[in-house]
This record gives sequence, C-alpha cells and structure tokens, in this order.
Amino acid sequence: MEAAQTPQADRTNAAPDREAQLAAHYSHCEQLLREHDRDRWLACMFAPGAARPRLHALYAFNMEIARVRESVRDPMPGEIRLQWWVDAIEGEARGDVRNHPVADALIDTIRRLSLPRRAFTDMIEARRFDLYDDPMTDMESLEAYCGRTASALFRLAAIIVADGGEPGGADAAGYAGVAYALTGLLRAFPWHASRGQMYVPAESLEQQGVTPAAALVRPANPGLLIAMSELRAHAARRFEQATAALHSVAPKARAAFVPLSIVPLYLRTMESAGYNPFTSRTDASQWRRQLAMWRFSRRY
Repeated sequence: MEAAQTPQADRTNAAPDREAQLAAHYSHCEQLLREHDRDRWLACMFAPGAARPRLHALYAFNMEIARVRESVRDPMPGEIRLQWWVDAIEGEARGDVRNHPVADALIDTIRRLSLPRRAFTDMIEARRFDLYDDPMTDMESLEAYCGRTASALFRLAAIIVADGGEPGGADAAGYAGVAYALTGLLRAFPWHASRGQMYVPAESLEQQGVTPAAALVRPANPGLLIAMSELRAHAARRFEQATAALHSVAPKARAAFVPLSIVPLYLRTMESAGYNPFTSRTDASQWRRQLAMWRFSRRY
C-alpha cells in the first residue's frame, strides 16, 4: 500500500508551486505595464534587476486603482472596488487575494520589503476623487492629490530600489510626484473632459473668467488656455525643484526617479503654437523618451 504523504511533504511540494504562482503574477504585472503604462515600464529597465518585479507590482497596482472609474458606470461600484483594495492591503479582504495577480504580487512586495501600508491606503483614498465629477477646487487641493498618488509612488519606488532601506529624498519625491502627475493630467485633459471631469483648479479658471463647466465645452475657452499654461509652468517649476533635490536621495535609489525624465518632453509638446487641449497630440516618440531616460540616469 502506498504510504500517505506527510504534512511536511505537502508543505515541501507546495513551496515550488507557490513560487511559480508568484512568478506568474509578477510577470502579469510587467505585461500590464508594457501594454498600458509603457513609460514606467521603460523606466524600470534602469533599475537593478532584482528590483524590477517589485516595481512592476507597484506600478500595476497604481494602474488598477487609477482606472477604476473606467470600469464602472456610477461611483458606488467604484467605491466598493477601492475598498476591496484597502481591505486586501490591510489583510482583511474576503476570499483568496492570491487569485488576483496584481494584489498577490503587491502584497508579496509589501511583506518582503516592509513597505508602509498606510501609503497604499492613502493612495487609494485619494483615488476616490476620481469616481465623481466634482471639480478640483484649488492648487492646494491639486497638489495634495498629486502628493498622495504620484509622489507616494516615487517614494515607494525609491524604497524598493533601495531594497527596503531608507532612500532619503522625501522632498525630491514630493516635487517629482507633483511634476509628473500635473503633466499627466494635462495630457489627459480631453479624455477627462469627455466624461465631465475637471482637474484644472476651479479657482485658477475663475481667475480667468471661466467656470469649470464652461471649460469643458469646445472650442477651448481662452481662459482655459491661460489656466492650463499656468499649470504647465507650475509643473516645470516642480520638475526643477525635484531634480535639484535629487542629491538628497541615496545614489542606489535614484533609479526610482527615472520616470521624471519625460516630463519636459511632454510639457514641450503642449507649448507648441496652435496647441488645442481638446485635439492636439501630446505624444513623444519612444526613442526620444528612452534617450531622455538614459541621459537622466547618467546625470543623476
């Protein structure tokens, strides 16, 4: 009669299966980035090899919570989805979180590197704003939103690249996140406008004599163009402050800031003559983005 397998043997056999599952889930995260957030995927290539899967998991998580609005018709299902992520990170999710590739890879990364869970739940809370059509009120609110989302990503990425150590450069992460997020929001203006969302601060628009509702209507209001120009200038200032503060980042962690390198490229596309926020393309060729990342990595 064949001997029954012992519990110890069960655990021994389970370990390789678990490692294979995790490897597949990390690979899934990379594929998501490669298809839907190519800039961050390219930037990951400048990080140490051991850190890349962790960065893929971090950025894939960001993608998941950033596009919740796209997958729901009204805010309530979006609120439920975001709460699922909060519960998963805090260890309270119902069901097997391991079956969700991004959640599994992210939680494995958090555990292995002792990443601050509060930073992730704060990021999720900030994303609740995306579910509604309320306009961003003022620059202070916009910077707070950028700080809790993009700045947190830079900070967490730096910890990952530092292999869980203290990377320094909190100010650099703060400035970098604002510059990166503002640039992304400006580029996404036509998409946001199509669904009634306004991230250009209402206060800035009203100073130019235009309401948030009027700014969503084509053709582009002159007041909207001025407010967006001011926002680009603010993003450029934050970029300069971020790069000036990179000296405070541990050298081994600076690769986490490579995504910042593309900010000037995109800002320049929006400074061209005849720029129309509703219709103008704001892309940059991949070779230009890769060159900017390479130069940034060599300089810093």
